[in-house]
Amino acid sequence: MTTAEASLDRTSGQRIADSGWRPLPLTLTRTVTFFALHRLYRPEWSAQRNREAFGPLSEEPPHGHDYHCAVTVSGGSDAPPDLLVDLVQLDAILQEEVVAPLDGRYLNRDVPAFARALPTCEAMAAHVYERIVRRLPAGVRLERVRVSEDPTLHADYTGPA
Repeated sequence: MTTAEASLDRTSGQRIADSGWRPLPLTLTRTVTFFALHRLYRPEWSAQRNREAFGPLSEEPPHGHDYHCAVTVSGGSDAPPDLLVDLVQLDAILQEEVVAPLDGRYLNRDVPAFARALPTCEAMAAHVYERIVRRLPAGVRLERVRVSEDPTLHADYTGPA
């Protein structure tokens, strides 16, 4: 066996035959839930124009959803395949950046990012992505944020183009 045909076993340090098999890229997804209220309403539009565009979803009082936010991460090429990220650390980030600022809130009124932007699944996924990406430890990549407002509707954000 030549050096090109062998690699080192990570555990034993012994040379092993190289079969050409490579592990598939791994991702890990953690989902958190929160309840929030919103309405589809553009403050720069008239009430009539909002009603025409969004129907009853533009009206007060706001309506609520039990949101699910799924955050998918991956490790670098040197990350061990059996531990991409410390779950205690990831859970703390999700609690601080997703659940605490959004749970029980009226998004249009209580979250500055949605004072003028529609709090849609698409906008929420991008908002959450930007909050989480800066908090992840070195070597951990944020692959996707998925925000679902019900079983039939979700939006995925995978970062800036």
